[in-house]
Amino acid sequence: MTEYKKNNRRTGSAYEQKAAAYLESLGYQVLEKNFYCRAGEIDLIAAEGGFLVFIEVKYRNNLACGTPQEAVDHRKQRRICRAAAFYCLKHGIGETFPCRFDVAAFTGGSWTIIRNAFDYLP
Repeated sequence: MTEYKKNNRRTGSAYEQKAAAYLESLGYQVLEKNFYCRAGEIDLIAAEGGFLVFIEVKYRNNLACGTPQEAVDHRKQRRICRAAAFYCLKHGIGETFPCRFDVAAFTGGSWTIIRNAFDYLP
């Protein structure tokens, strides 16, 4: 792994920790961090308001490359959904249990939480 990728991963991990703390202050109960499977990765998994919430954390130093939430494109959404389906299967969570996909975006010193940022993509 290159030094650049190591630094990105370190930065990403730091913001995932900050996102978890911020979301907990909003009433989310963080259940798992960095869930990995062959289908993909989910940064945070939490319970909030009767939902199981799969959260993608994105950070941008500035908006030169667009907003953090714009980085959660269709391809990324599909990977998150596949990983979420595996997580539910692994934990015996049925298809009728309410789930949603949120994005926690950090830019310019503040968080934006986008609840129900996208729908499940099979």
